[in-house]
Amino acid sequence: MFKSYLSIIKPGIIVGNLFSVICGFFLASQKNINYLYLLKIIISTSLIIGSSCVFNNIIDCDIDRIMKRTNNRVFPKNIISLKKGFIYAFILGINGFLLSFFWMNYLTTFIAFLGFIIYVLFYTAFFKKNSIHSTLIGSLSGATPPVIGYCSVSNQLDLCSMILFFMFFFWQIPHTYTIAISRFKDYKKVNIPLLPIKKGITITKKYIIFYIFLFTIFNVLLSINGYTSYIFLVVSIILNTLWIAISLYGFKKDVNNHLWAKKNFLFSIFIITMISVIIIFDSL
Repeated sequence: MFKSYLSIIKPGIIVGNLFSVICGFFLASQKNINYLYLLKIIISTSLIIGSSCVFNNIIDCDIDRIMKRTNNRVFPKNIISLKKGFIYAFILGINGFLLSFFWMNYLTTFIAFLGFIIYVLFYTAFFKKNSIHSTLIGSLSGATPPVIGYCSVSNQLDLCSMILFFMFFFWQIPHTYTIAISRFKDYKKVNIPLLPIKKGITITKKYIIFYIFLFTIFNVLLSINGYTSYIFLVVSIILNTLWIAISLYGFKKDVNNHLWAKKNFLFSIFIITMISVIIIFDSL
């Protein structure tokens, strides 16, 4: 039963988001690292993200029963009831926000709450099943973790926090589009109105390149405004050039869209991880 409760908080998603929280925290700290404070941020943010993931599982239970990839999840198989899941999500969320409120500044708690509401209510409960623009809405929430980490130290929304937000926002969109292409049949089966399903895979590939280009611009802005070193600038440009090259390969006539999307997806994780690592080391 422990494994079931652990699985519905989606540990992989928590770890990925925490990495971007830490990235923002180190960027704002600039060699003055308070590791005990960082631990408190990790604990409270983990609970909030875990809560949002459980609510996501509850709301998506109907489509998870139909999709091949998700029909073995905890709620579709009724291993945990939806009622118990709701109570679990509520307890995680309340504790996460209370700890955030008492341990961090009000701005950080507000940003965390905003990200939570956008993800659970706007993205999961409405836009995901009803709008082609759901990826953009979900990406707003996905871009809040680094800002949470940054503002927990700075206690202000400045130029750096805005660059960080848009950088992660523009990364999230092509990352999500590759998931949509690789799982095209599953999403089409449950009528999720994602871009590749409504407008086609070729159009989606063009948007992927467009958003990678915007992501690259904000990488550059982070350096030319003095927030990161020129080492970060050079490495990020090289990595983004490789990402664009991988994306352009998707336009070959004989390309296997499923395999191409999976490779693109994996590289998107690699690039955001490497960029976050460089930012962290830049700040030490």
